[in-house]
Amino acid sequence: MSAPLKIGLFGGSFDPPHLGHLALARQARDQLALDEVRWVPAGHPWQKAGQALAAGAHRLAMVTAMVGAEPRMVVDDVELRREGPSYTIDTVEALRRRLPGATLFLVLGQDQYTRLPTWHRWRELLSAVTLAVAGRGGAPPQPPPELVAVWHRIVVLDLPPVAVSSTAVRAAAAAGADLRALVGDAVAGYIDRHGLYRGTSPGDLPPATARS
Repeated sequence: MSAPLKIGLFGGSFDPPHLGHLALARQARDQLALDEVRWVPAGHPWQKAGQALAAGAHRLAMVTAMVGAEPRMVVDDVELRREGPSYTIDTVEALRRRLPGATLFLVLGQDQYTRLPTWHRWRELLSAVTLAVAGRGGAPPQPPPELVAVWHRIVVLDLPPVAVSSTAVRAAAAAGADLRALVGDAVAGYIDRHGLYRGTSPGDLPPATARS
């Protein structure tokens, strides 16, 4: 009898994905010996309501470019296809139906870990997954007060400090800077080709993945 699959669920706006995201996904994959890391771009990130995001088709294409030929990494557009707010618990429940018996790890950085008690049905989420958390700047992750009092499964990811953020990438793109050291060649080329983050225009949608 084969062992259950070990799946890392790595969600976010990915606006844009950067090398810090890739480093976190690689660390989770290798440290936890995951069968796969599943990148899930958010369709409608409800906690960022009112914040302009690049179109979902662009963010999906950039994540696909980021993952490239990385072993045991896949891209899942389930949240982009789903109507309504992108709730992680809905994605977890859908994945459990598709892969019954799989062990699910929710891959997080410190910022997401801190905000987790604000997430939709967060207590149910904690019972459904093991959190795989990297602290900020190489420090151990610090739980928010609400999680201190609630039992949950957690593993600490040993991720060295990575000084990059999506906010910094967007600012660099707006200034016309070279983005390759922040996002890698493939994503930098995509941002340049589509003119993303240079003004108010979201850029031209890639024809094969454009959505209404």
